Amino acid sequence: MTDQLLVTEAFEARAKRRDDRRDFFRMLSGAAVVGGAAIFATRSDDAMAQSAPSDADVLNFALNLEYLEAQFYYFAAFGSGLPNSILTGAGNQGAVTGGRQVAFSDPLVGAYAREIAADERAHVEFLRTALGSAAVAQPAIDISASANGAFSSAARAAGLIGAGASFDPYASDENFLLGAYIFEDVGVTAYKGAAPLLASKTFLEAAAGILAVEAYHAAIVRTTLYAKGIATPSARLVEASEAISNARDSLDGPSDLDQGLSPLASNPNASNIAPLDNNAIAFSRSAGQVLNIVYLNRVQASGGGFFPNGVNGTIRASAAN
Repeated sequence: MTDQLLVTEAFEARAKRRDDRRDFFRMLSGAAVVGGAAIFATRSDDAMAQSAPSDADVLNFALNLEYLEAQFYYFAAFGSGLPNSILTGAGNQGAVTGGRQVAFSDPLVGAYAREIAADERAHVEFLRTALGSAAVAQPAIDISASANGAFSSAARAAGLIGAGASFDPYASDENFLLGAYIFEDVGVTAYKGAAPLLASKTFLEAAAGILAVEAYHAAIVRTTLYAKGIATPSARLVEASEAISNARDSLDGPSDLDQGLSPLASNPNASNIAPLDNNAIAFSRSAGQVLNIVYLNRVQASGGGFFPNGVNGTIRASAAN
């Protein structure tokens, strides 16, 4: 299925999905009381549904995502990637394609980038320490700004650029924020979805701590995008967030969970910084749904997008939508 067809489907469903969101979450919150962990399992790929993953499997899945985020932020903030000493491990170690330092014009955005970069590196180091010899190596990662790179493919799927054009997340503060926005919301929902699978209370507490930090990061990115979008409407940053949100929704399955920065129709004077349900609870994604987004593929796959050869570890396949 082409990128443009995915985008068309997403926008045709957008109005109805906004109206249906609250009813859907009322139903979902009621079901969660009966079996929260079961909800995660039913959204996972077939292998995960048949056999619950171990704590090491879950943490290694998270480690793959942390490698991606840390490399993007490190290049954007400092102009170089993570040291090789924290990239080794089980599986095939891959290189990073692309990435460069952003010439930030807004000192606050630059400060945010440096802070988040340090946090994401710390997450990588923490998870590697927790996993010990079981830690997976960094897989091949594409964070390039080329026309056929992952960022451009994601922007094209969202309708932000046309065929053959490129999206460069390192070209400006605004582009950097949009690139970060692609990752941050996904990271929050990934950790929340994985939490019920952890058997160790120690690991669960650690994952909850990382989830909280990822939520802080997402809030920084969403708030800054919203503020810049309101201050400079011509930049159309709020509209771009909606387009990216719709593209993520088109990739991770039929349910409408993702939310951009535009307020709901029921409250047009409010921002939508925190994407929540009717009970102000963040939503979850299964590992398969997360991989749909980072692989940029709405069907079951074992690689693509930001991870050209897939992630390392036992949880590798995206969901079959």
